[in-house]
Amino acid sequence: MSRGPDAATQLERALLAMGGAAGCAPVLRAADWTRWASATFTGARHRIVLALPDSPVAQRWLDDLPEAEFGLSGHLVADLILASRRRDADGITVEIEVLTVKLR
Repeated sequence: MSRGPDAATQLERALLAMGGAAGCAPVLRAADWTRWASATFTGARHRIVLALPDSPVAQRWLDDLPEAEFGLSGHLVADLILASRRRDADGITVEIEVLTVKLR
């Protein structure tokens, strides 16, 4: 019996779908995660690199992303920050750091 995709896979899929729905079509360039725990919670710290076209729509989506709601099964996005945002001739490359917490 499958438990479904893990938090990292769900998060990556959600970011791509949300960006696509906003009209900026992000492309996943890199993703990694490490386990995380506090005295009361367990989860993971994620680092995700996305490439997007440099447009007002993409800029707005990125600006709104830290407050976005994610529907991850069995997990909650506790924190999301844009760690870096670089522009070049190909568009925007953004590094996103996310903390997910496992729901009990």
